[in-house]
This record gives sequence, structure tokens and C-alpha cells, in this order.
Amino acid sequence: MATEKKKIVLIIEDDKALKAVLADKLRTGGFDVLMASDGAEGLEIAFKELPDIILLDIIMPKMNGVEMLRLLREAAWGKTVPVLFLTNDNEPERMMQALKINANDYLIKSDWALGDIVNKVKQTIGI
Repeated sequence: MATEKKKIVLIIEDDKALKAVLADKLRTGGFDVLMASDGAEGLEIAFKELPDIILLDIIMPKMNGVEMLRLLREAAWGKTVPVLFLTNDNEPERMMQALKINANDYLIKSDWALGDIVNKVKQTIGI
């Protein structure tokens, strides 16, 4: 009997502690997890591994999340992968900018418990 392949989540987050606890919570929730510390690394991993969904911070070194998403959406595969911004940046202008380049949602970190983030990931990819 073949086991169903786990869905892959790519977390792009420069806060090491948050990235680690989020990865643990997602693994417990049944996902395989890939991680990157900035937008440039995240973009490279995304195109190489083709995750099922991306959790993306905005304020990061090297390349911010908005720029990374803009570049991701230029590629055929990148146009369709679900992306959830998970950020502390609650600036309305940035939210509109992110949604305009087809982010699936914009979550403020302080408003979401870890378990709720896992549920949001599941809901977004339909599991």
C-alpha cells in the first residue's frame, strides 16, 4: 500500500526562532518543511523544489518578500503556487501591494497562533 506524499511548505523567514517553531508545528501537522532565511534563497529553493505552498515574510535581508513574490509570479509555476504573507508589517499600503501581486493572504504574525497558521495552510491548499 503506497503512502500519500506529504505536502511541502516553504517557510521564508529571517527570524530563526520563529522559523524553527513554525517548522515544528507544520511537521506535526503532517507537512514536509523547507526553509530559507531571505527572499533570494527562498526564490532559489522555490524554483528547485516546487513546494505546495509558501509562507513568506516581507522584511528580510537581501531580497524582501514583496520583491521575491513579484519575481516568483513571473514564472509559469510561480503564478499558481499559493503564497501566504506572514509578517509583522501591518502597513496598509504594503498589504495592498502584496495582494495586488497575487498573494493568497496577508497574515499579521501577532494575530495568529501557530495552530491557526497550520489550519490556514491546510485550508489554502485544500486539505
